[in-house]
Amino acid sequence: MSVSEDNVSSVKRRLAQLFETSLRETVPGEPDVVPMVDSCSDKSGGKFGDYQCNNAMVLWSKIKGKQTGYKGPPAVGKAIMTNLPPSEMIESCSVAGPGFVNVVLSKNWIAQILLRMLIDGIDTWAPLLPVKTAVVDFSSPNIAKEMHVGHLRSTIIGDTLARMLEFSHVKVLRRNHVGDWGTQFGMLIEFLFEKFPNPEEVNEAAIGDLQAFYKASKLRFDSDPEFKQRAQQAVVRLQGGEDRYRKAWKKICEISRTEFHRVYERLGVNLEEKGESFYNPYIPGVLNELDNKGLIKESEGARVIFVDGVNIPLIVVKSDGGYNYASTDLAALWYRLNEEKAEWIIYVTDVGQQQHFDMFFKAAKRAGWLPADDSLYPKATHVGFGLVLGEDGKRFRTRNTEVVRLVDLLDEAKNRSKTAVLERDAAKDWPEEEVEKTAEAVGYGAVKYADLKNNRLSNYTFNFDQMLNDKGNTAVYLLYAHARICSIIRKSGKDIEELKKNGKIVLDHDGERALGLHLIQFSEVVEEACTNLLPSTLCDYLYTLSDIFTKKFYSNCQVIGSPEETSRLLLCEATAIVMRKCFYLLGIEPVYKI
Repeated sequence: MSVSEDNVSSVKRRLAQLFETSLRETVPGEPDVVPMVDSCSDKSGGKFGDYQCNNAMVLWSKIKGKQTGYKGPPAVGKAIMTNLPPSEMIESCSVAGPGFVNVVLSKNWIAQILLRMLIDGIDTWAPLLPVKTAVVDFSSPNIAKEMHVGHLRSTIIGDTLARMLEFSHVKVLRRNHVGDWGTQFGMLIEFLFEKFPNPEEVNEAAIGDLQAFYKASKLRFDSDPEFKQRAQQAVVRLQGGEDRYRKAWKKICEISRTEFHRVYERLGVNLEEKGESFYNPYIPGVLNELDNKGLIKESEGARVIFVDGVNIPLIVVKSDGGYNYASTDLAALWYRLNEEKAEWIIYVTDVGQQQHFDMFFKAAKRAGWLPADDSLYPKATHVGFGLVLGEDGKRFRTRNTEVVRLVDLLDEAKNRSKTAVLERDAAKDWPEEEVEKTAEAVGYGAVKYADLKNNRLSNYTFNFDQMLNDKGNTAVYLLYAHARICSIIRKSGKDIEELKKNGKIVLDHDGERALGLHLIQFSEVVEEACTNLLPSTLCDYLYTLSDIFTKKFYSNCQVIGSPEETSRLLLCEATAIVMRKCFYLLGIEPVYKI
């Protein structure tokens, strides 16, 4: 019996299909047994195998005493192995310990899969996820406040999650839920009217540094009771739709957007803004629906929703009648589920907001908007992340205790990178444009990778010297490794497109096989990173790929001038293609020469 596996890109999934057939035959009386298949930790296909099926022990606990004829987990494992349908994927199988079925993949099959990818393109390796439409809500700075290092993680992590989901054929709505509504705008508008009696004169040049403008208005708000009263009235007028106030609000938002765009452009991040103000008109209807379901209660003058396991309620209307974050978030979730038909809504914010999201999601479950079971769709997920720390172990700030402006941080990364590029002999004759482009790719890539390689829940220490080091697990090391691979292909003088059509890949050397095996695991790694919303999984894969290429393949397998030159050049090309796709998913521009 032959199993068709052509429509599945993940090796793990292909093997799971085979083991599913085997399990049905091994224990026909146990329906719905899910194959437990995983890659072995030794990526080189060392001691026992490349993949392992671990069902035997769990199955034995279910069938023990049921007269199945099996005498223990090893016997169950042996039966699972025996009942595997024939497949060109598998070179050999063995049973170890308490029934673990170890699989060694066929090196010829790995070679075929690699060659097919080179011909058909790496997009054929995209995983298939059980979701058609997702919202990724990330970055979300506040209008009239400059983007600082605190927005860095949300922007970088959110962009990578969006890229990975998009690669996996999910329609992603990239949402910038900016803070563009609320009390601070009354303060800003009144201050604007004082400074510019003629609102037509207001522009970015006239206001100057928006951050300084915000601080000056806040100082006035805190020290002048009369101004404070006018500012509070201005909020009511703004929210009531008064034309003069709406125009002033729009002008402030417009100037802020220009500032944000400069940062997003440097980072290569695309976002669609739907801020707090967008959802404001939906709030009354949404709260009315929740009220009709009996969820909203009166408490100390406010209107609240009580949720299980939390002592404090979720306030949806403040005691003064105003709305708050929870009101806006509920309206936004309703809109995303009902109008945008999203099946997965992902919120990327710091871990400090965990309780808010936990309460908000519980309220949505009580309303019946989300299923009680978190494994079912539609679902909402909070992607929390830790702090960016300075080398003193405290929150990353400048010497005068200000938060670090993101523009300044990116400028410094680029400038340091440019200095390092110009120190290399090869770059001495480069045109200025190429130096600039390389400095940006390396500098911005270093900042992104230093963040993404960590488990997002952890705090991480921001250190330019470490992130711009060309040795170790850094973007610089990986970008240079990619450039070296491109250099090998260029130096061969061969037409790589011609080799793809007429060449063949052979994996006879252990180093060749180890590299080939790791390359074909790309799809399942992206799937795992998407499912768990952990970009660090992809970073680990990319660093290991570079390591295997350098230490196991390139240092042991001569490429140019060897009898295996064609095969090894194709392996170099496959590695470069997979590295470039990893870079793209991490939002990093590759460099092709150093």
